[in-house]
Formats: sequence, structure tokens, C-alpha cells
Amino acid sequence: MELNYRKCAEEIFATLGGKDNIISAAHCATRLRLVIADNSKVDVKTLENVQGVQGVFNSSGQLQIIIGTGTVNKVYDEFIAISGVTGGSKEDVKAAAASQMPWWKQLIKTLGDVFVPILPAIVAAGLMMGLVEALGKAIPSFASTDWYAFLDMASNTSFAFLPVLVAVSAAHVFGGNIFLGAVIGLMMVHPALTNGWNAADGYNVWYLLGKGINLFGYTLGQVNQLGYQGHVIPVVIAVWVMSKLEIKLHKIVPEMIDLFVTPLTTIIVTALATFMVIGPIFATLETWVLSAATVLVANPFGALAMGALYPITVVMGLHHMYNTIELGMLSTGALNTWMPIASAANFAQFGACLAVGLKTKNAKRKTIAIPSALSASLGITEPAIFGVNLRLMKPFVFAAIGGAVGALVGAIFHIGATANGVTGIPGYLIASNPLTYTILLLVAGGTSFVLTFLFWHENDVEAETQATTSTPTPVAPQAEPIITTEKGTILSPVKGKVIPASEIPDPVFAGEAMGQSVGIIPAEGTVYAPFDGTVMMLFPTKHAIGLQSKDGLEVLIHIGVDTVQMNGEGFEAFVKQDDVIHTGDKLITFDRAKIKDANHPDTVIVVLTNSANFETIEKSA
Repeated sequence: MELNYRKCAEEIFATLGGKDNIISAAHCATRLRLVIADNSKVDVKTLENVQGVQGVFNSSGQLQIIIGTGTVNKVYDEFIAISGVTGGSKEDVKAAAASQMPWWKQLIKTLGDVFVPILPAIVAAGLMMGLVEALGKAIPSFASTDWYAFLDMASNTSFAFLPVLVAVSAAHVFGGNIFLGAVIGLMMVHPALTNGWNAADGYNVWYLLGKGINLFGYTLGQVNQLGYQGHVIPVVIAVWVMSKLEIKLHKIVPEMIDLFVTPLTTIIVTALATFMVIGPIFATLETWVLSAATVLVANPFGALAMGALYPITVVMGLHHMYNTIELGMLSTGALNTWMPIASAANFAQFGACLAVGLKTKNAKRKTIAIPSALSASLGITEPAIFGVNLRLMKPFVFAAIGGAVGALVGAIFHIGATANGVTGIPGYLIASNPLTYTILLLVAGGTSFVLTFLFWHENDVEAETQATTSTPTPVAPQAEPIITTEKGTILSPVKGKVIPASEIPDPVFAGEAMGQSVGIIPAEGTVYAPFDGTVMMLFPTKHAIGLQSKDGLEVLIHIGVDTVQMNGEGFEAFVKQDDVIHTGDKLITFDRAKIKDANHPDTVIVVLTNSANFETIEKSA
């Protein structure tokens, strides 16, 4: 059934607590991103069941609604038109969302904003390093050639000058001049300093009694004459200080001399602060954190725990902090041993989601689960987590178990990676050992798949609903065909007088803009199923319902004109989205007196929304 973008947007808007509860709206490639004033006013359950919505989750202060590539932009346009909310860019939404986040989440988000943009350079370098090393091992004579030396140099560049990449990205995030940021990064890996990888004494003492650069005498301390190769956090802190200072100086320095005074003062002050305080302190702290992380993931029990906890941090939006750990590991010249944990956790989501897709009898769930599982196998797990596994909970738990067991395998086999930023099947490009990496994926995905397939079942409510709708309730004897096609027939869903579309008191329906239509002036307030099929959509206000017959007819039944304004008052539904229906089943009841009191026509409109799919269509009026 082709998605009705307008109706999808209307249904989404109806669940959000009104226009005043929406601060800003934007969209990315797959998701509608909203910043909500009061999340308690959002009807999440109804929102999750909107036709076209594949999943809903809160992350980074945003309500993110997964709709899909090529569709989300069309739903977004309709949403903006319906809601009256002013559309913004993703950056506007992120800024609005960040202002509502607690400080620790803002800190993690900031680290993600700094490191995510440089991932392509790291991934490219890691892939090249892996290929060059593999060629050198496969062809020993190649390792002594100029080509090997050249490719080795090219592949190492991103890591040798990683502080520069980090500094430029950090300056962009913090609002500083990116070229001044680059100078700070270059300064921290200047060849006049001892290479940080070769430092024996480390950074934990900067009063070196003659070993460093003596600027203010022994009393005030000295500058540790070490470069910061292999470090990223000191660079981020230094550029943050630089950006804040630069922005402040731009405000207080007269414009006439701002061009000269501000950059000069910014660089000198930041350089002194970096080499005397920021660098030594934060390099030491970073070394401690990386050492702890390395020990943790090398320990089977630590890897097991992190494999289980990883998807929870994804749900909380905290997983971007792992970029810092991975880049820190890579910058020291070691393998990235955090990647196997992420890959095991992500591939376990694939296994659980695939099991749901293969086992479920729910048509909508199946159409969401299978593509989401394939996406998760490539390392993009949001559709699988938020659209399927977390909503059903058991698959999410089984995926956490699969991720834990897979991570354990990674620790036992000492699997690592030469880069970061990719997991799942693309992870083969950077995995240190493809064979053991295959075992990790099979264990993680296989464990979650088997557990989900064996122990997850369609919930009892769905089973009861299908059981109650499995016995047809005879339709009223006078029900007559109102629309007939070469593939099937639509019976009158209500008792009353059938009128042609041109007499429907609504210009949109009268013009049949949505498809071939008829109207019915109802004699009573009950809507019955006009054929055997499935409920594809039920509007939150119960005034409209979308059905699909087993013959492929897609029908919208709209009760009254402008009755959406009644907010469900006077309407009661006896089915829900995805229910199986049979001819004559009672679908909705409506109070004609209340519709009249609200000054709305009670004409029931029946629309064949996929009219273009049929060669012959005959209407009774």
C-alpha cells in the first residue's frame, strides 16, 4: 500500500500534544527530527502505530521518528504544512535539542560532533594500512620496494597528524577559527618536540628540572618538551579554550586592531595554557582511561559485560563516546580492540530482528523487520533497535545476550581493527583477522537469532484480537456493492443512501483527488468491514480508517467532514492497526447527534485510494 504522506503527517501531528509542544522540526535521510517541549504530552504508543512510521525513539534531546529514505522528506513537507511549525535545518534542531540536555549528555554529544566528521579520513587510512600490510605479508619482496614505503607513508598520515584533524573539527564545533585551530594542532605535533610515541617519562610531570623548556623559572614550572602524537582529548580541550578566548576577544577588542590583536593573543595564551597545564594533565588522564579500556576489553568478562551494555548506550545516545576510545587506541599505533564489541552488538541486533521478520505474522512488522535486519548487518542498527527489537523487548534482550557472547569471542581471539567507524559486514575491511571475525559475527548473530526465534512469540493481545476477528459477523442484509473492479468489490460499510462523489460536501473528496469515491448519507452510526482484509491505518481520532482487501483494494473510510476537529469525541473503534477483518465485522461506531451538534456533515466517504491500479471501476452512484 503506497503511503499517503498527508495522512501520515496528520497522524504524527495528532500525537504530539499540539503545535505549542513542538519547538522545532527538521529531517535527515531517514528520520523526522523534532524537539518537543514536554515529552509527556506525546502519545508514543499511537505514534508508533502510525502507518509509515517504522520506529520512534528519543536521542540527543530529539524525538526521532524513523520513516525511511525517499519518504521522510515528503512526510516532512506535509507535516510543516499541517502543523504550521517553521522548518529548520538539522543544525537548528540539534542546537535546540542540546539546550535541553543535561550537561553530561551535552559533553558526550560534543565529543561525537568533533570525532564523527573525521571518521572518513580514519576509515580510509585504516583500510589502506590493512591492505598495505596484507600485501607486504603476502608478497615479502614487496615490503622492501619504494611502492610499499610510499603507500605506508600515505596510510599513516591521518594517524601521524591526528591532532591536527581533531583540532580543525573541534574549532568548527566550538565556533572558533578553524585555521587557528589547525595551528594549535600542528603546534602539538611540531617536529621540534620529542615525538610523543617515544616519550619515556610521559606527561604526568611537567616540572622537569632542566629536561623541559624553561620559560618562567623552576618556581613557576616548565614546559614539557613532548609532542602529543597519540592523544586526542588534550587537543579538544586546548581548542575549546582557544575558541572561547577568541570569541571573547572579538567582542572586546576594537575592530580597528581586532584582525591583529585577537589571533596573536589567542595563539600565545592558548599555547602557554596547552603546554603548561592542559596537555600534561589531560594527556595523563587520557592515558589512564585508554589503559583501563584496553584492559577491560581484553578481559573476557569485561568484554562480555560491554557487549551486553553496548545497545543500551545506543538507546541512551551515549555510543559516540566510544569514538574517543577507538581513536585513542589507533593513535598509539595499536589495534582498535573496541570495534569487535561494537560489531558483535550490532550484528546481534541483526540476528534478533531477522528472526522477528521471518517469524511474525504481522504484515506491517514483517515489512519493517526484514529491511531493518539487513541494515543492521551493515552496522546501521537504529531501524532494527527502535523499529523492532526494543519495541518488542524480548528480541532486544536476546540481542544483548548475543552481543555479549560475540564480544567474549572477540576477547578470546584477540580480534582488533585497523580503523573505526564501520562494523558488521563492512567490518571485514578493517578486521585484523577475517576468519576469527567471521566466527564472532556468526556467534553474535546466531545466538540472538536462535533465542528470538525460539522464545519470542506474537504478543497475547495480538493473538486474542486475531482470534476474535477470525469468525465473520454477518453484514447487514441490505449491504450492496458500491464500487466494483475487475479484482474485487467494495460493499457499503454503513446503512444509508449512496450519493455520487460530486455531492460530497467537501471539495477534496468531491473532486476525487485521492481516488474514485462515493458518499453515503448514514441511517445509523456503525461502520462495517466492506470486504475481507486488513486494517492498514486507524486515525487517532477514530474518524477515519484505512483498509486493504485480500484482492489488493486499498480503501479509506472517512466518517463525516472536518470531524477530525472533534478529537475523537463521539467515535469508538473496535479494531486496531494490522488487525485481520472479515466482511461485516464492526469497525467503528459514531454518534451522529454529536457530529450534528458540532456543525459537521455526517456523510461517510468511501475512497478507493489505489484507483490507478484497476482498468475498470464501476460505482453505484
